Amino acid sequence: MPALVSYVSGVSQVPLLGDTIGDNFDRTVSRCGDREALVDCPSGRRWSYSQLRADIDSMALGLLAVGIGKGDRVGIWAPNCPEWLLTQYATAKIGAILVTINPAYQSRELEYVLTAAGIRLLVAAESFKTADYAAMISEVGPRCTALEQVVLIGSTRWAQLSVRDGDAAVLAGKQATLSPDDPINIQYTSGTTGFPKGATLSHHNILNNGYFVGELCGYTEADRICVPVPLYHCFGMVMGNLAATSHGACLVYPARSFEPAATLSAVAQERCTSLYGVPTMFIAMLADAGFDSYDLSSLRTGIMAGSPCPVEVMKQVVGRMGMTEVTICYGMTETSPVSTQTRADDTLERRVSTVGRVHPHLEVKIIDPDTGLTLPRGTPGELCTRGYSVMLGYWEQPDKTAEVIDRARWMHTGDVAVMDSEGYLNITGRIKDMVIRGGENVYPREIEEFLYTHPDILDAQVIGVPDARYGEELCAWVRLRTGAPELTAEALWDFAADKLAHYKIPRYVHVVEEFPMTVTGKVRKVEMRKRSVELLGLPALG
Repeated sequence: MPALVSYVSGVSQVPLLGDTIGDNFDRTVSRCGDREALVDCPSGRRWSYSQLRADIDSMALGLLAVGIGKGDRVGIWAPNCPEWLLTQYATAKIGAILVTINPAYQSRELEYVLTAAGIRLLVAAESFKTADYAAMISEVGPRCTALEQVVLIGSTRWAQLSVRDGDAAVLAGKQATLSPDDPINIQYTSGTTGFPKGATLSHHNILNNGYFVGELCGYTEADRICVPVPLYHCFGMVMGNLAATSHGACLVYPARSFEPAATLSAVAQERCTSLYGVPTMFIAMLADAGFDSYDLSSLRTGIMAGSPCPVEVMKQVVGRMGMTEVTICYGMTETSPVSTQTRADDTLERRVSTVGRVHPHLEVKIIDPDTGLTLPRGTPGELCTRGYSVMLGYWEQPDKTAEVIDRARWMHTGDVAVMDSEGYLNITGRIKDMVIRGGENVYPREIEEFLYTHPDILDAQVIGVPDARYGEELCAWVRLRTGAPELTAEALWDFAADKLAHYKIPRYVHVVEEFPMTVTGKVRKVEMRKRSVELLGLPALG
């Protein structure tokens, strides 16, 4: 009898949504108009669903009044704030394509996105932290030929964008011309080499993904979702905003960007039932000096995603934060983003050791990247996914699209995964991150999970560095707990010697305060490799 292959489809009794983001939002408002929709903790502002629709519709009419329409690209360059959400839903209502711009970008990257996407109108904060957005826009704007209008949040121009006495029938007419399959969002993925590519997503892509993330979290109108993750990324705008509004739940923005104390305070004061974060965020909250002073008893669920979730951290999130129904999501921008998710009724072991099962209405399989054939269960290979969530393509880059989406519409993720007999998946690393030491394939994720069991290690990342004898050796970057003694390679060897195969024990240890990160919480291992080579005086990477 043939071995069971690593393929599964997400059977569901709940149908896909067939409407646009604007129509779905209006349906929620008709049902939940008086319920609280949005709380912005930094400014103290609050909106009911009816109030939120009034402000969204006013901005949508304002965009139409200044000549923005279906298919036009509107950029948003700002930290988390209510104006971000207003721009997201106002553009969706008129069919303009929202281009989300990383708040960490500098002028060169801003110019690239403005030009590549052909952005006609840019909504931006005047500044954020040490970045002077207005100055950078003034610098690169004249070189971006498509850019016609800039609206700074809080300016007179912003106020003028809201048309309070506009004709609602005009907006309704525009909404009626939109299709769920229209492109509505371009997200520039943070590539590790070269310029980022613009993943182009439709109403159907992101509305359904947000909806089913919310379904698997068990969201109802009674839920209050704390969103400290960046809105510019799918984690915030899809898994946060769209998951909430498609269920009539309330959104809580704790700060303009992630701050551990502000997030914990928002959960406590607003009685949030759900909390989002990447692993580094949860690590920071758990390590906050005032952690025990916050009443987190309202928490029920939440999502940990963005990068592999350390088992020990996940156990603390359940035990110390009370998030007994917390879920882990796995995905990528190109798949809107979630492809797999743990369920609330999964055992703790499942929820701390896997990324769950396939999402409703999607397919996943694990293939041999060399042959393309589906592998038997329990065999590591490349994870591929197919279904409604797969992007339309990279914006105006059909050649790059063809590199990741094959003729059968499978998205090739580049991630190494293993599927067990019950369809649960474990992500073991990136194909490009695999270290080959003396002919042995070593996946850094396995070593990182082990390092979390060390009593003094708060966080760990493992990379490969060049080695004349073995080709590559392992280098561990670690963050230590406050007051912990310095960790040497020799001490780590003593700790690991009877627990790991010798070739899996890092030869080098580098203690740091923080890792180089993208704004979405992904560790920049390419940068870590480069810096390790310099620090260790090794020959340059080939």
